[in-house]
Amino acid sequence: MREPDMQKLDALVGRLVGDIGAAVTGALVVLGDQVGIFRAMADGEPVNARGLAAKTGLKERYLQEWLSAQAAADYIDYDEATNRFSLTPEQAMVFAEENSPAFFVGAFEVVQSMWVDEPKVADAFRTGKGVGWHEHSTCLFRGTERFFRPGYNSHLVTEWIPALDGVEEKLRSGASVADVGCGHGASTILMAQAYPASRFVGFDYHGPSIERARAAAEKAGVADRVTFEQSAAAQFPGRDYDMIAMFDCLHDMGDPVGAGRHVRETLAPDGTWMIVEPFAHDHLKDNLNPVGRVYYGASTMICTPASLSQDVGLGLGAQAGELRLRKVALDAGFTRFRRATETPFNMVFEVQA
Repeated sequence: MREPDMQKLDALVGRLVGDIGAAVTGALVVLGDQVGIFRAMADGEPVNARGLAAKTGLKERYLQEWLSAQAAADYIDYDEATNRFSLTPEQAMVFAEENSPAFFVGAFEVVQSMWVDEPKVADAFRTGKGVGWHEHSTCLFRGTERFFRPGYNSHLVTEWIPALDGVEEKLRSGASVADVGCGHGASTILMAQAYPASRFVGFDYHGPSIERARAAAEKAGVADRVTFEQSAAAQFPGRDYDMIAMFDCLHDMGDPVGAGRHVRETLAPDGTWMIVEPFAHDHLKDNLNPVGRVYYGASTMICTPASLSQDVGLGLGAQAGELRLRKVALDAGFTRFRRATETPFNMVFEVQA
């Protein structure tokens, strides 16, 4: 065994201190969101623990520690002269404003589910049986919606759909759209709001998510043109859809090729299959970066176990890359596949017969 390089060891320990700090602070972010601290500070007015206690009804002593920890993380600002804390406009966008394009609290809820469900994944490592999406803590379902929704709000109707050949024109004039793997329905509802002449149906095999999506559609005022039904990706009903969309879910499926074949059978002859997947390069070495670190971690704890819990269990993973996704589409019987656009977090593909 080689002798350790003490400088490299010191550097590694230094990084680990930062990572432990991030993990601890993540729990405090979820806590602050749940009890309403960030929202109470969203106005940017400096406040001390006593004033925040009066504003929130929470206990001053706990708030003092929470505020101090968040200031140490540089997630909130601290003014030593006044002994007061505040949120900058940028911090408020990330932690307090649910509809902000930079809202990030949902990501911490997803991470929370990884900690909660770690024993289940550890058992899957030993048995190879996988862990179904429905077997995870509810914070995963809530966090997934809250994490992805800001990106959909920023890009879906302004960039992603316009990048598809002829699709936006169909949606504006009146089209039939299926959103497969819709979860809580954030993407479905957003499209329905943007294209009132079209009709949308969201499918997901997870019953509680469908119930949540129906309630969200009612609240958003689009229930007249949006329906949600419980169904697996390879079995959803309907025919001649002008567009079938899958947002960040194809890689979670045990049999994505089988799902793709069903898409081909239910699309209109000139229809489009829109696939949105986590951004990834085709080679591992090119994904060894901060975004890849997040996605490989989520893939280990959530995405790959979900796929391996199902029939076929292809296990694409959240970093499948364009070449593997292209193969899925071609194996499903499609002939045209192109990357329509991308963001630092997503790739958007247009697939046609």
